[in-house]
Amino acid sequence: MGPSKHGTDNNRGLTGHAYTLYQRFNHALSLGNRFCGDKAKKWQCMDIEIQRHVVHSIAAFLDYISGDTLHHPLVKASVSDIVGALVWILQSNKGAMLSMAADVTLKLVSILPKSVLQLYALDLVNPLSSLLSSHQTEVAISCAAALNLSLSNLSTKSGKEVWDVLKKTEIVSQVITNLRCFPGCAKQVEYFQEMALLLSTILWWWSPSRFSVWSDAELMKGLNDMLDNYGKAAVLKLYSSIALCGHGTKKLLESGEVLEQMVQCMNNSHPHPVRIEGFKLAQCLAINENTCLQMMRLCCKPIIKAIISGMSELSSNSRKVSNEQMSLLEEACRLALITRWTGEHHIHLWKQGIDKILLDLLFNFRNQQYKHSMSLDEQIATAKEGLNANYLLVLRSYIWDILGWLAIHCGEDFHPESELYINILITCACLTFVDAIRKWHKIYEKDNAGVFRSESATRAVFMMIYSPCKYIASRTRTILSEILEPDGLEYLKTLVHFLNNLSSWTEFGMPDRLQIIIYLMGFACYSGLPQYQTWVVKRRGVKTLLALMRWCLSNDFHIERSSFAPHLHNAVCERICCWVSAEDWEGKDILLFFSLWGLAELIQHSLCIGNNQDRISCEMRHIEAQLVSELQDICTNSCAPGLQWYAAFILSYFGYYGFPGKHAKRIGKALNEKDDADIQLILANGECLSVHGVVLAIQCPSLLPPEVLLPGEVTSDDSSGGGSMETCRGFQKDIRLSAHVDHQALVMLLDYIYLGYLQAGDELAKKLRTLAKRCNLQSLLQMLCRKRPKWGTAFPSIDLNVALGPSGHCFSDVILEAKATELLGWTCGVCSLPRPHMHAHKVVLSSSCDYLRALFKSGMQESHLETIKVSISWEAMVKLGNCFYSESCLLKYYTLLPIYLCGSWPKLQQLMPHLYIASYAILANLNRLMRCWLKWFVQHLFNSLNSEASFDCHLSICH
Repeated sequence: MGPSKHGTDNNRGLTGHAYTLYQRFNHALSLGNRFCGDKAKKWQCMDIEIQRHVVHSIAAFLDYISGDTLHHPLVKASVSDIVGALVWILQSNKGAMLSMAADVTLKLVSILPKSVLQLYALDLVNPLSSLLSSHQTEVAISCAAALNLSLSNLSTKSGKEVWDVLKKTEIVSQVITNLRCFPGCAKQVEYFQEMALLLSTILWWWSPSRFSVWSDAELMKGLNDMLDNYGKAAVLKLYSSIALCGHGTKKLLESGEVLEQMVQCMNNSHPHPVRIEGFKLAQCLAINENTCLQMMRLCCKPIIKAIISGMSELSSNSRKVSNEQMSLLEEACRLALITRWTGEHHIHLWKQGIDKILLDLLFNFRNQQYKHSMSLDEQIATAKEGLNANYLLVLRSYIWDILGWLAIHCGEDFHPESELYINILITCACLTFVDAIRKWHKIYEKDNAGVFRSESATRAVFMMIYSPCKYIASRTRTILSEILEPDGLEYLKTLVHFLNNLSSWTEFGMPDRLQIIIYLMGFACYSGLPQYQTWVVKRRGVKTLLALMRWCLSNDFHIERSSFAPHLHNAVCERICCWVSAEDWEGKDILLFFSLWGLAELIQHSLCIGNNQDRISCEMRHIEAQLVSELQDICTNSCAPGLQWYAAFILSYFGYYGFPGKHAKRIGKALNEKDDADIQLILANGECLSVHGVVLAIQCPSLLPPEVLLPGEVTSDDSSGGGSMETCRGFQKDIRLSAHVDHQALVMLLDYIYLGYLQAGDELAKKLRTLAKRCNLQSLLQMLCRKRPKWGTAFPSIDLNVALGPSGHCFSDVILEAKATELLGWTCGVCSLPRPHMHAHKVVLSSSCDYLRALFKSGMQESHLETIKVSISWEAMVKLGNCFYSESCLLKYYTLLPIYLCGSWPKLQQLMPHLYIASYAILANLNRLMRCWLKWFVQHLFNSLNSEASFDCHLSICH
């Protein structure tokens, strides 16, 4: 068959030597044979000389095309023939030709445009992955590099097909073998690097590949050794891909050597590419608050020094920044965003002069000659001059975010070493914020990037105004007030008018979401400035924010900051697995969050306005019932701690103190029930209150004397082989309280302990403050004193899981006994019962499961059992117990019902998605009604497992 024909029109633009080489390539192909394959024509030839001739002609042709020539129609049309020939030659596996063919294939994938390469990635994957085990080191290196480039440019839609091919070739195990036992040769460093980079790309794309890597102890140890001797950048990149899996991150954090090597690679003694990969790895390890703080506990000071070094990369005598320097600066700034979480690293950042570093990045402050002390007017002039220089604009959003986080997490009495640096930073942020609200439309029309920077600056001003640090908050209010003059009130009227009209906007006529956010944050900033607060309250600012709050709730209008802040977009978050997902403190409803924040400030201020107070109070009475219900619903159903805190904070102004939650509703059922109560609180006047020791021990241990918290006597008489159990059932303890304890205050405190919140008037709240302080209930005391919530604090909730440990054993009144299994070394620290069991509490089980509640209250013989035998494994029992005692009770109220009736459920202990299939085996043995119910239950459990990372079901993703 002759060469493929292309129209003469396609030859235009490809004349001279390039077209001659193209013709030679086509002639070489004609020496072989084309046959019709499954989807297209394929080329084949067994003659090694013809193969050599074809490879040489392809190499010559590829050497001559570049740039615009790559997009020429004739070149694009020839790619299919080139790929077909190379695939055949690679698959023929003839040693003499493999090296040449692999090199040419690498050249091809290196120069092809991404859109073209994606079309042929699937064709190249099989031959390239099959040759990774080649004994010819050069062949393995070229194939690994070519395959890495192909996979790096892969399209999402072809990901599954490619992974199916890679699984068949067992590529992951092959690459692991290559890394563990790579050959000793002249190119061993290059061999190791290419294999590590390839494995990194595979882990990035396909989460099922990660388990076999992080669980390979020999490989993990070997990688750390290689970090000392071979390609540091490649190993760091591989570590970053391993860290995409939560379990992989755990392994890396457990290895002190990995962290030590990572930090060393981040310092300025290493080349930029190595430092950049070090910063990227640190970002992966700090992907959420828990792992970030764990990393900080292990090596806080070295990491902070590395961040400061990276952010100080620019020389003092040059304004030119290379691409590598810019990449390093950006990665260092991205890692510095760990300031979003409170911790020791804040202290070290201030000690290392983070304020001066930020100012240097903002407008090259180090090269300017400024006085050590400036008046406010001089500070404003200096800030304007620096901002107008437009220095390193790409870093502006990072600078504002870091500044805001530093301010919001500052201590109350913190004072910066240099007032000049922080004052100019505050001034720059305030100027950018005022420009944003003054010239919104001009900024938006001309500079989208400027809009994003304006949002970050506005947010920084907001955080500094409400900073716990007296110095920063005071200076920000002063500087902002000065910059706003004389037109500040006009700007405020614009914001109020815009927000008042927002609730009338339809989905299709809604203004830009960034404008909404900036204006709302701006309104919250104004609400923190004393000279504007009274005007806002008198112009019904409370009503404006209430309308906006309800508009957010009714329209289900969710905005997460990362969705519109480009500098926060992190592709890593889209690739992770086996992680417990955690929202930012303000959550995915930032409009609702800032509405609540502003509302809290205005309600607090409205109570201080003399003549206006009665009118405000009258307005509040009309809406109080509905508002209280809405706020309690936010506390109960929101996943964002910031939303919950501010809803609870506002509730305190209506006499509701505490933290409503779902679990509190469950355990609150037992508040007035005396059946399972085992403690009596006796007041000085002889009045008694019956309570449950386990609830007090977890929620308010200060109410119990130390001797009550000691484990009680629990004995076992197993002489009959049945393991009969004597627990402290019927145990009653009288606790006499001081004469200073008020009966009504104690009743309200018990409401808080059981329900999570209480309702009290101002006089009773005063008594409760004393009681809460003595009982060390700091969160309740904060609400009773109406102190503003601290940013980043977890929302308090009732979690009785601790009661399954030693602190709850002395209050146990029932035992859950698992199915008899051989557990080597299993012992109970409380009793001598030999079979696996759990010391539980009827009050908790009854509140969590309607079936058990009915069982305990039935009066039948079973209701008095001291031991309940449950036919599931011990592992399943542990999971089940944690469900009953935690706030996130996935199995709701009927968990034990199918277990108890079915007698056995072998797969329950694994609590993984395959439970969905296994459970249907039970359906055949149940009546029709029960089958329908259990089918619903299994589906519900399956859905829950897919959404809750608190179970180990995510481990199956790695497998």
